[in-house]
Amino acid sequence: MKIGLLFGSFNPIHIGHLIIANYMANHTTLDKVWLVVSPQNPLKKYGDLINTYDRLEMARLATDNATNISVSDVELKLPQPSYTIDTLTHLKEKYPEHEFALIMGSDNLGSLHKWKNYKLILRDYRIYVYPRPGYENAELADHPSVTITMTPLMELSATFIRKSIAEKKNVQFFVPDPVLKFIESKSLYR
Repeated sequence: MKIGLLFGSFNPIHIGHLIIANYMANHTTLDKVWLVVSPQNPLKKYGDLINTYDRLEMARLATDNATNISVSDVELKLPQPSYTIDTLTHLKEKYPEHEFALIMGSDNLGSLHKWKNYKLILRDYRIYVYPRPGYENAELADHPSVTITMTPLMELSATFIRKSIAEKKNVQFFVPDPVLKFIESKSLYR
């Protein structure tokens, strides 16, 4: 089975993430997409990251009825900080029957050269790229391991959603209803 891995903090998960995952699972050669909840991205500041298990639960709530999208907590069990190459190596050893691929935005493709062992990633894994505003022509876009997709362009961000919640603005339709109920029940991002 070909499994695409969409890594993220999912702080919180929103419809943009789900549209990307759904597109990749249904409009590419991937069979399934796993949303990999990352405890901490080594290239980002810790900032206002909420509890990892709350982010994991929101991702599970959002994908509860999905047939070919699921949530992975693999990075919660690995040493921190978590590097993509280490997670890929772990998954390859744990699930030798599967073929893993990366899903990333064109912004990340542009900074892939900063990642730990990025040349190994390019050598050993397919990378499916979705467009991000302002990052149309990434340097590695023509690499044989890279597939640029026609995923709908999304300008929705978790930062926007957190800010909106903090300002007591309505975020209905930006996040799935079960996720919104969870956020409200725990007074997250207030």
